[in-house]
Amino acid sequence: MTLLYNKIKHGNPSDLTLPQKWYLVLRSMGLLKEKEVAKLLADETTLNPKEAEFAIGQLFKVVIAALLDGKTVQLGDLGSFRLTAHCEGADTKAEVTAARVKKLTVRFTESEALKSALGKAQFVSAESLVKK
Repeated sequence: MTLLYNKIKHGNPSDLTLPQKWYLVLRSMGLLKEKEVAKLLADETTLNPKEAEFAIGQLFKVVIAALLDGKTVQLGDLGSFRLTAHCEGADTKAEVTAARVKKLTVRFTESEALKSALGKAQFVSAESLVKK
């Protein structure tokens, strides 16, 4: 499995006085939707595609409920999901209330197994494929 990338030149958004540099940016090879994931899952299990699709939908509901209950959700060798709150700062402890929460964000932390698998990624410049 190979990851395609493009080369993009841009500046540092926090300091536009610095010179622009070149960066590697991964290129998406498409969107894999729930039905397609369910079909691939069904191909690897004894589930039929409809059962797999239902299971994925239920997994979504279970994960959301657990996150909203303040739990971290670990999904085997994939990793774990948890919520973080982005809040306005306060001058005193008494001023810290839930009203200061501006946004909740889901954070994903990959497992060691996933980190190891990602460490084996191979990269190919998308530009090099166009030239061929």
